[in-house]
Amino acid sequence: MSHRYATVTADHRAELRDAPAATPAADGVVVDITYCGICATDTHGWGTAGALPAPVFGHEWTGTVSAVGADAGSLRVGQRVVAAVGPACGRCAQCRAGHTEQCDLAFAEANGVSPGAGEHGGFATAVAVAARRVVAVPDTLTDEQAALVEPAAVTFHAVRRTAFELGSTVVVQGAGPIGLLTAMHARAAGAGHIIVVEPSQARRAVATALGFRDVVAPGFEEHLRDVTDGLGADVLFECTGAAALLQPSAELVRRGGTMALLGFPLTPSTVSYGDWQIRELTVIGSLAYTHADFAGAINAIANGAVDVTPLHTGTVGLDELQETLALLDSGESAHAKVLVDPRR
Repeated sequence: MSHRYATVTADHRAELRDAPAATPAADGVVVDITYCGICATDTHGWGTAGALPAPVFGHEWTGTVSAVGADAGSLRVGQRVVAAVGPACGRCAQCRAGHTEQCDLAFAEANGVSPGAGEHGGFATAVAVAARRVVAVPDTLTDEQAALVEPAAVTFHAVRRTAFELGSTVVVQGAGPIGLLTAMHARAAGAGHIIVVEPSQARRAVATALGFRDVVAPGFEEHLRDVTDGLGADVLFECTGAAALLQPSAELVRRGGTMALLGFPLTPSTVSYGDWQIRELTVIGSLAYTHADFAGAINAIANGAVDVTPLHTGTVGLDELQETLALLDSGESAHAKVLVDPRR
């Protein structure tokens, strides 16, 4: 039995193709896809053919194991899983040096260039991947919640890396899925006052519905000064990826504070290095996640600290992927997270 998958064939063009039935490698599994979320990375990859490794186009997937290889470990047919990265390998140069958080193999898996990454991503009816590339989903999570574990792991990783002090004043730039998930993780981590900044009224409304009391439009500098007695934010999470916001965002952080970068700019940024140095800012880059971040994200969703349900604003079939990507790329969509259901 064949399976279908989507691939980018030209700028702004995704096509569906048929392929032979997926079979597992000895150390791999086949997963029948239940949902695959559409990420801003997918939209960028769709707009610029060749910008992404094939497995990254559709990397926020969840599904059910339908076949296992002889050396696939404890995974079993019928088990629900999400796409993830494996534990630190213990063999690469980073691991041998003791930097297991920066394992080369896990980093390659996160970027879709590792052995066992699969021939295509999760905009498909099925994928064949290495067994270490999946994490089991507890019964306490719905399929829709499981489909948002991957972005929840991205944001859990960023908040964990900042290691901010309890009671910190936190600013989150952007109230898209990444910004809202970051804000929820920051709240769970003990932030004292969270300001969510977002130009879209619809997205501000979602942030308010999620229980954030200080949700503002850009141009809130005077309000920030009032809240912090003129100091500025202890921590700022930049979640928009807008290159022009990098220096203005840094200027919202107090002297000695921290700016964490989650949004990925596609163009160069101009910053005042002297400003950062004089004010002794700590700048933390955050990309993807580690294996442990998936456990943290799953637990946060399961215990209610992070509510992903309001972020799911639409579901489409594979046949609707092309038009949905065009809509999301236009900037005219009010969607937060659209899930692709290949069973439709």
